[in-house]
Amino acid sequence: MDTTILLFLLQDGITNGAIYALLGLGLVLVFAVTRIILIPQGEFVTFGALTYAALAVGQVPGTARLGVVLGLVALAFDLFAARNNLTARAVARSAAVYAVLPFAILGIANAVASPQNPAALNFLLSLIIVAPIGLYLYRIAFQPIAHASVLVLLIASVGVHLALQGLGLVFFGPEGLRGPPISETAVTLGTLRFTGQSLGIYATTLTLIVALWLFFGRTLYGKALRATAVNRLGARLVGIRTSLSGQLAVLLAAVIGAVSGILIVPVTTIYYDTGFLIGLKGFVAAIIGGLISYPLTALAAVLVGIVEAFSSFYASNYKEVIVFTLLLPVLVLRSLAAPAVEEEKD
Repeated sequence: MDTTILLFLLQDGITNGAIYALLGLGLVLVFAVTRIILIPQGEFVTFGALTYAALAVGQVPGTARLGVVLGLVALAFDLFAARNNLTARAVARSAAVYAVLPFAILGIANAVASPQNPAALNFLLSLIIVAPIGLYLYRIAFQPIAHASVLVLLIASVGVHLALQGLGLVFFGPEGLRGPPISETAVTLGTLRFTGQSLGIYATTLTLIVALWLFFGRTLYGKALRATAVNRLGARLVGIRTSLSGQLAVLLAAVIGAVSGILIVPVTTIYYDTGFLIGLKGFVAAIIGGLISYPLTALAAVLVGIVEAFSSFYASNYKEVIVFTLLLPVLVLRSLAAPAVEEEKD
């Protein structure tokens, strides 16, 4: 291997690692606040990518209609849960979030969708369409069992993943889609050539990381999420609505997943089930980070991307095996470091 190939592999690995870093950050965020291992994070990648690709050719994506369906189901859940103390204000608030909003988004998508739209408009519209899906999913699948064990939440997460994967097949079909690049510009640095898409991936990743840092450090809602992550009971005692914290965390994860999908759909064909494997690699980074550390998760994601790039070069048939094998030493070390807990006797 010469220096040129080494640099190309490192560039490819860092580019992929930037995407995995975004997904890993979303997984850590949701787990820290809600104790949910968000397996459907990969579906948000798929929905974001396919929504952007559909808008690029002037079609109204199926996710806009899916948002309406999920919103109405979430509205029914919300009204049923509050049936004993319903007020006009509560009903109006629920109707606005779960009924009016998705119908408004569907109307905007029908009115705006056109093959002549600029990429930036399709990017923004894709986020507007996909983000509420995370909010509605939390209300339907996770909020009713928010106080259950991590295992129960994990089982529910797997069920949501399987349901969303099937819905992706229904709304987008088995054919893969690709979208237009965000930018056609390119920069050459020595032997390396950076496309506008790869530069967009780097810039978007750094921007989101900084935005999340400012959100958690400088905003009231961010501090509420941090308080919920540290002590759920204490957060409730001081008046923080943990259900709202959970909704906000999954909403942010949906945005991060959709952004990741939009960034990768111009460089690879995305199918209805592609996001699951991409999300798993973000999950590997999150596990290496212990599901608690954002900086360590980001560094682990870059490592996963680099290992994947070199594995593709040396042993392409086994690249997935090699990437997921990274989990084994980490899990062994964490198992050895964990304190021993005696099993309860009957």
